[in-house]
Amino acid sequence: MSWRRHRPRSGSEAPLTSRWRRLGPLSRARSVAGQVFILQLLLVLLLVVGAVVGLALQARSQGMTDARRRSLAVAGTMANAPGVAQAMASNHPTALLRDSAEAARKGSGVDSVVVFDRRGLRLTHPDTTLIGKRIIGPAKLVREELAGKTISETFHASQGLSVVSAVPVLKPDGSVLGGVSVGVKVESVNSVMTQRLPLLLGSATGALALTTGGTALISRRVRRQTHGLGATEMTRMYEHHDAVLHSVREGVLVLAADGRLLLVNSEARALLGLAPDAEGRHIAELGLEPQLTELLVSGRSVTDEVYPCGNRLLAVNLRPTDRSGGPAGSVATLRDTTELQALSGRAAAARERLELLYDAGVRIGSTLELTETTEKLVEVAVPRFADIVTVELLDPVLQGEEPEPPYEVLHRTAMGGEGSEGGDTTAHPLFRPGERAVYRPTAPQSQALRTGHAVLQAAVSDQTAGDDQTAGGDATGLGAHAEHGPDHGVQSLITVPLRYRGVTLGLANFWRTRRSEPFEEEDLAIAGELSGRTAICVDNARRYAREHAMVTTLQRNLLPGSLPEQDATEVATRYLPAQGGTSGSWFDVIPLPGHRVALVVGKVAGQGLHAAATMGRLRIAVQNFSALDLPPDELLSLLDELVARLDLEQDTDPDGARITGATCLYAIYDSVRGLCTVARAGHPAPVLIGPDGTVHTPAVPVSPPLGLGGEPFEVAELPLAEGTRLVLYTNGLLDGHDGAPDTGLDPLRRALADSPDLGPEETCQTLLDTVRPARQSDDIALLVARTRVLDPKDVAEWEVPLDPAAVAPIRAAAAQQIRSWGLEEADFAAELIISELITNALRYGAPPVRLRLLRGRDLTFEVSDGSSTSPHLRRARATDEGGRGLFLVSQFAQRWGTRYTADGKVIWAEQALGGTAALDDGALGLALGLGDSLVDQGDPSAL
Repeated sequence: MSWRRHRPRSGSEAPLTSRWRRLGPLSRARSVAGQVFILQLLLVLLLVVGAVVGLALQARSQGMTDARRRSLAVAGTMANAPGVAQAMASNHPTALLRDSAEAARKGSGVDSVVVFDRRGLRLTHPDTTLIGKRIIGPAKLVREELAGKTISETFHASQGLSVVSAVPVLKPDGSVLGGVSVGVKVESVNSVMTQRLPLLLGSATGALALTTGGTALISRRVRRQTHGLGATEMTRMYEHHDAVLHSVREGVLVLAADGRLLLVNSEARALLGLAPDAEGRHIAELGLEPQLTELLVSGRSVTDEVYPCGNRLLAVNLRPTDRSGGPAGSVATLRDTTELQALSGRAAAARERLELLYDAGVRIGSTLELTETTEKLVEVAVPRFADIVTVELLDPVLQGEEPEPPYEVLHRTAMGGEGSEGGDTTAHPLFRPGERAVYRPTAPQSQALRTGHAVLQAAVSDQTAGDDQTAGGDATGLGAHAEHGPDHGVQSLITVPLRYRGVTLGLANFWRTRRSEPFEEEDLAIAGELSGRTAICVDNARRYAREHAMVTTLQRNLLPGSLPEQDATEVATRYLPAQGGTSGSWFDVIPLPGHRVALVVGKVAGQGLHAAATMGRLRIAVQNFSALDLPPDELLSLLDELVARLDLEQDTDPDGARITGATCLYAIYDSVRGLCTVARAGHPAPVLIGPDGTVHTPAVPVSPPLGLGGEPFEVAELPLAEGTRLVLYTNGLLDGHDGAPDTGLDPLRRALADSPDLGPEETCQTLLDTVRPARQSDDIALLVARTRVLDPKDVAEWEVPLDPAAVAPIRAAAAQQIRSWGLEEADFAAELIISELITNALRYGAPPVRLRLLRGRDLTFEVSDGSSTSPHLRRARATDEGGRGLFLVSQFAQRWGTRYTADGKVIWAEQALGGTAALDDGALGLALGLGDSLVDQGDPSAL
């Protein structure tokens, strides 16, 4: 049997060859036959192309030579023809020579016959427009022509690139009369060659086809003899054959169909201990293991089956050799796996530990919550590294603080283990979440806390554990549960302090039971790596918890602690911080005079301390602006300017965050008129639920967010029936829903429509239960107000004439109205306040002057006039005759102030019901004296 003869058709070489054959001409080019074919074909092609090019160049050269000879002959014949000299010397040479020149041109087949005189002027030319003009050409040739020389050159003549020959015409005495120039265009010469080219190419193609066919026949014969192999493959065959037999560390056996050993390499001889004369003998005569002998004789296909051979374990691969048309038999490969079996176990363990550390790095740091962080360590370590795991953190860590020695109080935040109740690996019957972890001073955990290093308790038997308990120790490290350790088979422990930046944060305890191998020294590195990663994440969670608690506290303190009492609406509010931190959403309810209330909701972009602090600044600014009792659009304009100024201050701080982009909605509801005035700066529009349960979103003009400027803020006036619910919210309520303007509100509208009869508190809770996204990424501020309308019976109005004498009747009518309301205890102070306010309006204001009384939680007095001047409170001197009226108003009224309207101003005062305001002795005496005077005289000028 020849290895070289059969190798291309057996084993892996046959598929390789078949792959090359499937590639067609490209594969044949890689074989010896293909290379011979391509080389011969290229050589023939070069010869044919060279011959064609040579013949073409030769034909062109012959054509040019023929053109020169023909043009020179025609020129000489024409120049020496009888009568040419006499015609040129006559008075009409052109008429005499033109016909004969044209006849000569057509008869000889040239392109031009030109007769010219000694001045170089054309006497004849095929193009009659050129007759009488000078001949053209290179200056040197023209001079030679006019000098009577015979020339024959190729240049650009009047008809283009031509072969031009010129012969002089001489007088009988030998002087030059002129000359005859004959031209043959190069284009004409090339056209003759082009006519011959098809015949030339046809001959070349025939020769190429004939030689290609012969080359192909030779290549086919070479391919059959070389089996389609390339030169490199043929060389490599021998090299591979020698390498397989002598170099590779894998045994090779080639067996005949009858079980005879045909070929064996050096590695197989060493593995099987074969004798030098083993080749040619039957496999059963070689003294191999019976199982291995049976396999080799069977000829069946096997892959990496392990068989013993002496003190070795051999992995055997067996394949038949006749599957690709080769001779019957089989080929076997042998590989020594004795050492590999021992190493594979270690490699698998190392791979599992790498996967464990990778999972720990991905999962443990996936949260910033302390308890969840420690629970992730338990989930990763059980059961892949330990059977029971607990994590205990020091008490200051749970409070967000950094612990300091001595480390005493530990709280168990995570635990788990195999064999837990219900199969839950994140719990264990020995431990309970949140309990204190108490260890004896001799316990491994106490040692780890003192030293800051991991402690390994390799193995503890039941007897040792019992003796240790009797002696007051804790060999198992289970602390208060040590007596139950033997019941759960605890036998090995690694306890590692959770340390980061030199600070101990807690402990991680890893136990193995008798179902697992005890911990070894090399396990300390894994436990340390797991605990180190957990310590980093715990410290991050601790610091985040501290900062989050600080920001949340600041946010809570900056939001209203309780809602103020007011008669205009019934209000309920909610604030929910985001799951990832606190943002800048806020709300406010600000009572305004005249049974009105301001409802505010806003949002500052971003999260954290800056957002909370900025929110507080904006809320305080809104409260201050509200004290001016401005319309919503004017208040938002002032707030917009404030945000722009604050951002200019941030420009000087590279780390400062900008406020531009904050949103705000400001609404004023007047319960007397049942009218709500709304303006918004980049904020979602309010949603209204009518008393009949209908839900709609009013068309409130939207203006740019605060700080952008450039556009005025617009106001919408919404008439609201009593019992209408007004829902104001930030966009965090709709996060997770479709953000389109129309469809994003659908869940909110549906929830409100499904609950038409709920109060503000129930409405808030319903919206948070049904509309709030499952995973809240932004904080939510929600305000729901149900409107009230002041009963017309509690409103009294009077038109005040511009006459000081009208003060007393108006005051008396107002006092009568107050008494009819059953407020006799407020009558005295009310008369004094009404007199002062009306007197000031008549003295310093402008018509029309009106008085309005409102009864609610307080008694409100409003005097309006058409001027914009504002009164100022001052303390009058003892010698002053006036100036004490507003002082008395401030003493008797709970609050008083001024607000401006489109038509003027309103001076208002509120008197608390249920008692009179406390006055000092001087004020009370002054008030009593003035009161008697007013009652007796009815003269408002006394104030």
